[in-house]
Amino acid sequence: QVQLVESGGGLVQAGGSLRLACTASGRTFSRLSMGWFLQAPGKEREFVAAINWSDGSTYYADSVKGRFTVSRDNAKNTVHLQMNSLKPEDTAVYYCAAGTVVSTYRGSYELGRNYDYWGQGTQVTVSS
Repeated sequence: QVQLVESGGGLVQAGGSLRLACTASGRTFSRLSMGWFLQAPGKEREFVAAINWSDGSTYYADSVKGRFTVSRDNAKNTVHLQMNSLKPEDTAVYYCAAGTVVSTYRGSYELGRNYDYWGQGTQVTVSS
């Protein structure tokens, strides 16, 4: 079992920044690929970004490429999502996910079913 706890959400003005963190416990973090997803009210869950455990390769949704950066600190069992140039449409609950998926294909990381563990989510609200 893996427990994931997200933090760092909040209210920010458009153009601002937030840094989300997800801390894992219960399993060797260094062997887990980590993903971030968002879910806006009334919409389906969407892939945001991922970082694999094998070589640290990162993958991003087109909507956040160039604005968001995902990174991991294996010594602290933590993955971060740095979000810059935030837009009102980024408003959502952001979820951290963990799984053993390893692939060179971004699509593999976009699928929620490829992750075994999920956090409770953290709210991000961007005001215009």
